[in-house]
Amino acid sequence: MFPELNNLLNTTPDKVEQGKLTLLCDAKTDGSFLVHHFLSFYLKANCKVCFVALIQSFSHYNIVGQKLGVNLTTARERGQLVFLEGLKSSVDVFFRAEEEPHPLQFLRDANTGNLQPLYEFVREALQPVDNGEAAWRCPVLLVDDLSVLLSLGMGAVAVLDFIHYCRATVCWKLQGNMVALVHDSGDAEDEENDILLNGLSHQSHLILRAEGLATGFCRDVHGQLKVLWRRPPQPTAQRDRSLTYQYKIQDRSVSFFAKGLSPAVL
Repeated sequence: MFPELNNLLNTTPDKVEQGKLTLLCDAKTDGSFLVHHFLSFYLKANCKVCFVALIQSFSHYNIVGQKLGVNLTTARERGQLVFLEGLKSSVDVFFRAEEEPHPLQFLRDANTGNLQPLYEFVREALQPVDNGEAAWRCPVLLVDDLSVLLSLGMGAVAVLDFIHYCRATVCWKLQGNMVALVHDSGDAEDEENDILLNGLSHQSHLILRAEGLATGFCRDVHGQLKVLWRRPPQPTAQRDRSLTYQYKIQDRSVSFFAKGLSPAVL
């Protein structure tokens, strides 16, 4: 968990808002540091987390998590973390009997065009149970990343439907939170990715967009982060508010500073 990012967003593990969808987006850079932040943040906040990891292995997230002060293995063993390892599950789905349900069933049934089995996995993972299990705070769904579903052949509408049903269950019914990462390829011909990004942007309460520097690689400034707080469409509500910071990723932290005010420059 990166304290400077918490200060930037004015939040702490003791103060967790509920019913929110946070969109993480990266363009010409790697925004995975944002995923690691929110994973460690919600685990430290004692939330029940369902992590749909489609891009990296469990061991990768666990190694980074330990640097940020959380142990994913322990969290999974005590029931706080439900982890879907997409890299492993994508192989397992082909060796199961056809009648056995699987969250990534769409890989086998290419003609179905829906993500209902994945939604059912999320719903069951975060459904409250009364069996003496530890009392966790609000449930959280974290997805890294939705762009992979497009690469695997799913349409943007099907992915947006999946998010809609997850929001109805996690954010509205269970009063929890959702965080999802989407890549912005910058390709004008990639209509499906544009549809997904635009659709999620209109639904999100907070958008964090990590971008590479227009000038290219820099040793002391790794990119810039645009933060957009979206307001509800009410006449008396404050308009959307946005800020832009540059950042440098370190081994166990991230430093943020105003554009052009990097310590290396000054």
